[in-house]
Amino acid sequence: MQDDISGWSEWDRNFSEIEEISSPSELHGLLTGIVCVTQVPTREEWQQILATLEVTEISDDAIAILTDETEDIAHALSEDELDYLPLLPDDEHSLSERVQALADWCAGVVLGFGLASGHLRAEEQELIEHLQDVASVEFDESDDDDEGEESYQELYEFVRLIPVSLSMGRQKIEVSESPLLQLFSAQKSADANNVVEMFTPHRPS
Repeated sequence: MQDDISGWSEWDRNFSEIEEISSPSELHGLLTGIVCVTQVPTREEWQQILATLEVTEISDDAIAILTDETEDIAHALSEDELDYLPLLPDDEHSLSERVQALADWCAGVVLGFGLASGHLRAEEQELIEHLQDVASVEFDESDDDDEGEESYQELYEFVRLIPVSLSMGRQKIEVSESPLLQLFSAQKSADANNVVEMFTPHRPS
């Protein structure tokens, strides 16, 4: 039931078959990372962004879900209540599934932030490194106990507000002014390549 309330069930139905992303949680992280830096992308801009990521098989309804959710994320990141929540499966799912989804979400945030921005403020390198560390977490079956559950909750609380820190005090730019729509074009520069390398977490194979 919590999956229905959080929106996970809807996202799983609409986005789980997209080969270019690991999971709906990674896509939610990608959205989050982007709007830490830019104004909310329009429906048309989302279509262009997804095309640059080679995601082409997506319905109009799914685009509408992305657009609406991005507006909600941007609002949550701008509020002082600190109520932003990653989109993750609920505790009816196995701990290993939830750990992987949290890792995917962190990877998505890092990638979205890097693709949209390409620069870090002085205090942000460490925040990005924290996300990269969690993105590389590997679940071991021996961790599937109460202690493992507690560790997962601690990781979740540790990273969930990092996007708020990345977003606050930043002058948001228009999507057209960001590298988002040019990054994968034939004219992409060496600097753009460095951005992708810098902000792509090292994921376990």
